[in-house]
Amino acid sequence: MNMRLYEPNTMLNRLHDEIGSLFGNSLDDATASAWSPAVDIKEDDSRYLIHADLPGIKPDDVNITLEKGVLTIEGLRESESNEERQGYRRVERYRGRFARHFALPDTADSEKVEAKLKDGVLEVVILKKESSKPRRIKVHA
Repeated sequence: MNMRLYEPNTMLNRLHDEIGSLFGNSLDDATASAWSPAVDIKEDDSRYLIHADLPGIKPDDVNITLEKGVLTIEGLRESESNEERQGYRRVERYRGRFARHFALPDTADSEKVEAKLKDGVLEVVILKKESSKPRRIKVHA
């Protein structure tokens, strides 16, 4: 079974962003909108790997929880003050709170999860349960 993205508000956030762009969001409106970091998910025989791009975010500003088979990565990228933003012509880097939710397959071991943040990339390693790992069965003559 593959890991599925669980993002209940994605379509609603896109709709909100599209409507906001039609009405010409101000700089304050654009930076206040929700954002989601880019994520890659990889599976091999023994684990699932999640890599999330979190540049400029400190480890203390990231919270990872696992409850009822749903892994949640949430955090905060601090906003700049209005004085620091004066003079900008374009702002594309989102600030504020973010959250990503992933429904884990039954093969994931919720007791064996590790995370580290290095060079702006969060790596979450979720080991698979021993019973779900493939095993070789010897064929006798």
